[in-house]
Amino acid sequence: MSDLTFTDDELGLFTDLYELTMVQAYWAEGMRADGVFSLFFRKPPADRNFVLACGQEHVAQLAPLLRFPRAQLDRLATVGMFQDAFLQWLEGFRFSGAIHALPEGTPVFAHEPFMEVRAPVAEAQLLETLVMNQITTETVLASKAVRVALAAGERPVLDFGMRRMHGTDAALRGVRAYRVAGIRATSNVLGSLRYGLPASGTMAHSFIQAHPDETDAFRTYGQLYPGTTLLVDTYDTLAAVDKVIRLVRDEGLEIGAIRLDSGDLGSLSRTARDKLDAAGLQQIRIVVSGGLDEWTIRELLRGGAPIDGFGVGTDMGASVDAPSLDLAYKLTEYDNEPRLKNAPGKKLHPGAKQVWRFAGADGTYSHDEITGRTEARDGEPLLRAVVEDGTPLHPTPDIDEARQRAWAAIERMPAAMRALEPAQTPYPVHFSDELERLRIDTINKLNR
Repeated sequence: MSDLTFTDDELGLFTDLYELTMVQAYWAEGMRADGVFSLFFRKPPADRNFVLACGQEHVAQLAPLLRFPRAQLDRLATVGMFQDAFLQWLEGFRFSGAIHALPEGTPVFAHEPFMEVRAPVAEAQLLETLVMNQITTETVLASKAVRVALAAGERPVLDFGMRRMHGTDAALRGVRAYRVAGIRATSNVLGSLRYGLPASGTMAHSFIQAHPDETDAFRTYGQLYPGTTLLVDTYDTLAAVDKVIRLVRDEGLEIGAIRLDSGDLGSLSRTARDKLDAAGLQQIRIVVSGGLDEWTIRELLRGGAPIDGFGVGTDMGASVDAPSLDLAYKLTEYDNEPRLKNAPGKKLHPGAKQVWRFAGADGTYSHDEITGRTEARDGEPLLRAVVEDGTPLHPTPDIDEARQRAWAAIERMPAAMRALEPAQTPYPVHFSDELERLRIDTINKLNR
């Protein structure tokens, strides 16, 4: 077995130690009543006017798969903190609860639950680390990628980032998040085959350097891969463009695009476009890469650079400006009684919830309201049941449907929410009067 990932048999051990010690304590006390846990964030990452929720439906389907096979329990026993009877209980563990979640690709704001879990408290507790880890990875990457896609507009963005991403899992799950966020292709072969995002790539400078003559390198590659993209900045960018023109014009080489990876991309793309057009090669596109993010893409396009596509690597793959999402997984109800944490700066409303999204007469979203689960509104309810009695209610989420849903929702957001700059006024989200009263009543009861 490779040590690059873990097996399905190890899924139950992919957790923080305190999750298991708390579960043993619940078991020892006989605490078997249902708990409700809510997953949300209190503050968005830097520059994010919204966060694109991604991964929550997928991870909800992992909950019924959670197992503790005997071989893994034998390993766990070596920690020296767990009773034999508890380990036997874990061996028979099966998730039996319910999960409500936002659909994949939903724009989400502070305090709005990505998901809520209702299950015997030990079962719900065991999910905490897994759901936070998986949802954080995909949501952070999708939220960065959607900004890059918004900056590029109709021009395609290609994922070139896997070599500089944080491990194999992030690189793979990132491709899924990118597809939801509207990225058009990826260089990640396994990610492409697993998640259906088209595979795309060009060449590295090493291929040019390995040949004694740049023209020979171009010719070889173009003959082997008709319609390919040639990298032209290994030595002299504009001289290389001339070589491409001669190969296409004089030898009939079929080239789809050239790629610029360094230098003044705006100036070089304009000169290269002029050269290609003057040679009657308007069909050859210009793709750029090299240290790009949403801000540099917007600057290039605002400057009129004739660029047809963008290859984006490190900044998107590592979400450099906002690499984390401070998710919280909090108990809001136990044994049908409201529960909360009342700490400065960490306001929490008790009870199971629903999120409603409202639109104005023109169809643009105007505000959201977080209510109790049983409250009714005339807006769009966002949380839906995805697991009941430990059984998934839907098949694995369709990524294309998630992408369509995401962009349909983004287009209905106010213009300020789609901007790269932080909005002067955040998108309005408020709690219902009933939830506010429940919070105050719960605090008063706990303070008696």
